[in-house]
Amino acid sequence: MQKRSVSIAKHRTSVSLEEEFWDILDDISTENNTTIPKLLEIIEKKSDKQNLASAIRVFCLNHLSDLIKKR
Repeated sequence: MQKRSVSIAKHRTSVSLEEEFWDILDDISTENNTTIPKLLEIIEKKSDKQNLASAIRVFCLNHLSDLIKKR
């Protein structure tokens, strides 16, 4: 588990995730030519006030699922 402090939409927050999820977020942000904080801002806006760490995990799993379906 790795805890990181990030700025999302002009506010600081800390997020604890397994290293594998941080790696997936890094890959997604690179693919989309963006930063992890920008990606987290998008995830947070779509999360319906859900726990941010949970929303990030679901986002990553959905991304991986989409990649598998495209094979």
